[in-house]
Amino acid sequence: MKRAAARHILVKTEQQCQQIKERIEAGEAFEQLAKEHSTCPSRMHGGALGSFSRGQMVAEFDQVVFSAQLNTVQGPVKTQFGYHLVEVTARNE
Repeated sequence: MKRAAARHILVKTEQQCQQIKERIEAGEAFEQLAKEHSTCPSRMHGGALGSFSRGQMVAEFDQVVFSAQLNTVQGPVKTQFGYHLVEVTARNE
């Protein structure tokens, strides 16, 4: 079964999501920005969601996690929860 591990930052607006992405691209640490800005409880772990199978996350999130290049920040990704920056840290086929 296909599994992946990812981390994310969840915020309320697309603008806020884009601003945080720009900070990451400028060299700021994903983990620290997750702790400071994410509204998800995973912020306590730098945004890490652990390992999960296809279908365990909402469809929009799943699609990114199971298709994106590893270790590259993706987003903004809009879901029913808000806007996410997503980084896939591992995936097995």
